[in-house]
Amino acid sequence: MTDPCLPECGVARFLTLLNGPWATLIVRELLHGPHRFTELRHALPGISPHTLTSRLRQFERHGIVTRTTYAEIPPRVEYALTPLGEGLRDVLDAMGNWAMAVPDPVADVSV
Repeated sequence: MTDPCLPECGVARFLTLLNGPWATLIVRELLHGPHRFTELRHALPGISPHTLTSRLRQFERHGIVTRTTYAEIPPRVEYALTPLGEGLRDVLDAMGNWAMAVPDPVADVSV
């Protein structure tokens, strides 16, 4: 069953699920393994707690991320990619490779 809020077009759906730069960077960090909330905040300088919480909840709702709470004192919560989320590895690798092939106009300026 598809979410009625998600577009039919695959590219539009991708952009809806990974809207904004923070979403992609959160996935990039989680590709290295499970992270706690504070670890993600430290890895992403400038992200607000509200934005990080919002993106993680959205990812959890769509089955991209799991949230595991450990019954410890103090409680420990970890976020990890699901197999669906792990599928983004090839997408992000392709995006990174493409971006690195784009010439830097500043580096190409001759003095």
